[in-house]
Amino acid sequence: MDALSQFIQLTRPQASLDLRCLFQGPFSVPHDAAPEGQVLFHLVLAGSCLMESGGRTFPLREGDFILFPRGHAHTLQVPARTANTPDRKARGGHNGMLPLRQTGRGAAEVDLLCGRFVHGPGSTTLLVRTLPDPLHVSLRESAAFPALQAVIELMRQEAGARAPGALAIVTSLSQALLTLALRVHGQRQDAAPGTLTLLSDARLGPSVQAMLTTPERAWTLDALAELAAMSRATYARHFKARAAMTMWEFLTRVRMTLACNHLLHGQDNVGEIGERIGYRSEAAFGKAFKQHLGTTPARYRRSNSTSGPHLDSRSR
Repeated sequence: MDALSQFIQLTRPQASLDLRCLFQGPFSVPHDAAPEGQVLFHLVLAGSCLMESGGRTFPLREGDFILFPRGHAHTLQVPARTANTPDRKARGGHNGMLPLRQTGRGAAEVDLLCGRFVHGPGSTTLLVRTLPDPLHVSLRESAAFPALQAVIELMRQEAGARAPGALAIVTSLSQALLTLALRVHGQRQDAAPGTLTLLSDARLGPSVQAMLTTPERAWTLDALAELAAMSRATYARHFKARAAMTMWEFLTRVRMTLACNHLLHGQDNVGEIGERIGYRSEAAFGKAFKQHLGTTPARYRRSNSTSGPHLDSRSR
C-alpha cells in the first residue's frame, strides 16, 4: 500500500454531506466556524463563485475543491454587477436526499456540494495540523481529470435523481475526492513543505511507508536512510525539507495518532497499547503521550469515552 493510502487509513476522516447549494444571480452566504474535530469542504459541481475567508478571496469554478482543516468561518458569494442590484436571499428546502439552499427561481448558475470530514480526537496530529487552511485544489490539475469529470457528473446526477442509495454513493465519492485533492496538492511544484509533500516524495516513500506500517519497530536514522538509498545526513536534511519536521517528529505523530485510535476503539490496556506502537514501557509511553497531547492516556480515554465521532462501546 502506498504512503498516501496508509495515511488516509490512519487518520480515518469520515465524510458527511450537509447540503446542496443551487444559486442563481448575486448572492452572499456566510458559513459559521465548525466545531473542533470537523473539517468543512465545498465541491463546485458547476458554475463559478468566490470564497472569502480571513480577508482572502479565492475564485472557485467547476472541479474546484476547497477544504477548511481548522473549520474557519467563510463566505461564498457572487457579487452583484452593479451597486443597485441586491444579493438574492437564500431559502432553505429539501430535495429528498439533502437539505437545499437556493437563490433565484430559475436554473441554477452555481451548483455546490457542501459537507464536512469528521475526525476523532488525536488524529489531528497528522490530518489537520500540517495542512494549509484553506486548502484550495483545482482538480482540473490532475492528470486523471477526464475520469474525475465523470465522477463529479455522477455526484451531480445522484444528488439530483435522489434514487435509493444516492446519499451513500455521493458520500463515498466525497471520500474519494478528498484523497484526490490531497494527492494533487502534494504533487504541486509550489506545495509548501508538510505531510502531503512528504507523502508525495518518491525517494522518501519507502521509509515513510515503513514508519506508517511498522511504527512499533525501534527505528534508527541509519535504517530509514538505507530504505531511501541515502546517507544519514542527506536523508535527515531531505526529510526535514519536505516534511517541515524531523523524521523523529513524524514518527512520534504517527505513534500518537495510532495510540489515540487504540484508546478510543480497543480493549488493550495502556501498557499494551504503548508496546504495540513502539514504547518499551508504560512510563515511557505515558510521558510521550502527555508531552504530545497534554494529558495522560488514561484520562484521554475517559474524557473521550462518551464524545467524538469514532467512539466504541468498548472504550474505557
